[in-house]
Amino acid sequence: MDNKIIAIIVAVIAIAAIGGYFFMGGGSNTVTIGYLPSDHDAALFVADAQGKFAENGINTKLVQFNNGGDLMTAMASGDVDVGYVGITPVLSSIEKGVPVKVISAAQTEGSGIVVAENSDINSVSDLAGKKIATPGDASIQHMLLKYYLKENGMSIDDLKVSAMKVPSMNDALKTNKIDGMITFEPYVTIAEENGARELVDSSEILPNHPCCVVVASDNFIKNHENETKTILKIHENATSYINNNTDDAAKLLPEDIVKDVEIEKKALKGFPLISGLNDTYKKDVMDFMKLEVDLGVLKKPISEDKIFWESN
Repeated sequence: MDNKIIAIIVAVIAIAAIGGYFFMGGGSNTVTIGYLPSDHDAALFVADAQGKFAENGINTKLVQFNNGGDLMTAMASGDVDVGYVGITPVLSSIEKGVPVKVISAAQTEGSGIVVAENSDINSVSDLAGKKIATPGDASIQHMLLKYYLKENGMSIDDLKVSAMKVPSMNDALKTNKIDGMITFEPYVTIAEENGARELVDSSEILPNHPCCVVVASDNFIKNHENETKTILKIHENATSYINNNTDDAAKLLPEDIVKDVEIEKKALKGFPLISGLNDTYKKDVMDFMKLEVDLGVLKKPISEDKIFWESN
């Protein structure tokens, strides 16, 4: 064979190999997916446990974050390609110019304000002057607390609010370091199983409110549209599996979140897991966004085209 032809073949093979190696951004063939230690991200956990990403030719690296603000900071710096995260930090990031899009819903509701069983906090007015923990100012839980207080003629300034890692909140409540907390599942259920009580569920604070979503960076979507569509399909299928096989799905959730499967079964049944971006859901997000503007969480409204991405 002619040496020139051999050289061309070698070059083509090398280019193909390099192209395969740089399958995903950042010089790696791995999709980095950020998540929170929450049952709100159950579809991700189930899909990973069932090997669905690998089955579809997608290598993944799952990275846990303490809160949505930290996750979105990582997305802004390009360290995370896809994230399972609350809508509030997502909207705040988009407002600041972080190039990300919501590609699917993950769930609605699923949070609650929890106090000790023997607490003298029995109504919203009793929260005045109390030490209440939230996952952080950027969290949807913090925003829901602000909304709940405002609807009852109160302000966040009436409380002693502090940010805390969600897995640490239950111990802080037990040892009286805090008087209450607004947290997400499964920690609401864990608290109740350990003797605490839920003062109010987020489904009562703001019925059917959007909570966690699946987001992807604009760069990832642009350069890996087919993979983005595959991830969406995996998410949809995992969500359907959980909704139809909740008890079995509970066994697939990470033990570092909660080891008791019975608690997971109960927690998973306490809020809706959903997927996709239908018109009703998008309207709910836009209404929620306007509410955040009214509360001062966002400075100005964000147009729909800046928030969502849908595959053709």
